Amino acid sequence: MAALLMLSEAEKAFIVHGVQDGVRGDGRGCEDFRVVELETEVVSNTSGSARLRLGQTDVLVGVKAELGSPRLDCPDEGYLEFFVDCSANATPEFEGRGGEDLSLEISSALQRSFAHAGCLDLRSLCILPRQQCWVLYVDVLLLEYGGNVFDAASIAVKAALFNTRIPTVHVSEDEEGVREIELSDDPYDCVRLEVARVPCIVTLSKIGQRHVVDASLEETCCCRASLMVSVTAAGAITGLRKAGPGSLHPDSVCHMIETGKRVGVSLHKALDAVLQHEESQGTKREKVGFLG
Repeated sequence: MAALLMLSEAEKAFIVHGVQDGVRGDGRGCEDFRVVELETEVVSNTSGSARLRLGQTDVLVGVKAELGSPRLDCPDEGYLEFFVDCSANATPEFEGRGGEDLSLEISSALQRSFAHAGCLDLRSLCILPRQQCWVLYVDVLLLEYGGNVFDAASIAVKAALFNTRIPTVHVSEDEEGVREIELSDDPYDCVRLEVARVPCIVTLSKIGQRHVVDASLEETCCCRASLMVSVTAAGAITGLRKAGPGSLHPDSVCHMIETGKRVGVSLHKALDAVLQHEESQGTKREKVGFLG
């Protein structure tokens, strides 16, 4: 998707030359993210939720666990469904159906990232093979568009999945062999998801002869090609996608992948520390709310 901002040629030259010298307009290095604000458990009627603000990009994610039927090709697994909505309030460009293309791109990127085997233990979501399983509906709402929405969405998704609590299921069988499913009413009798292998997307934007992570809107205007690297906390790559009309030299691609892995590992480490801190605070932490 094209950048939703118009810059003069002089402004573009200033950004490109700055990146070439390792100096970005906001003082960051080429491998630095903007300030990230994260809060979990912000939507009460979901199984898990998170709100993330990355620079001027604001994302809200809610996860809803519902009972469904396993897919025919995976009869002993549950599954995830991603739905992305770009709010018209995020930018005037999204009014009407202006945000549909970006919504589909984000949803597809998330689906591809989680398509890699082992990202989530989907077998643990199965209740009765071929009959009943948990389906996780992951709803992503883009509240404000400030660049790098793919990375922001993926980080918020991991935080929301970490916050997700699924009721414990008890399966009983009567004398006639009919199985009955009973969900626990105890809010503390629940199952947590293992998110250690959940990937996050790191987008590397080629500007001039160098590449940067977490490009701002102004930097996006100067980028002709970018590479999205889906990486786990262990540095395993679960997906790659090239975006933009420009081309990338094979040597550049290899360098960008290595940068994505390195930055992704650091990103996961920082994210996990924040999530563990919020978990340890429990009810003591002050809730701001996604509109705070």
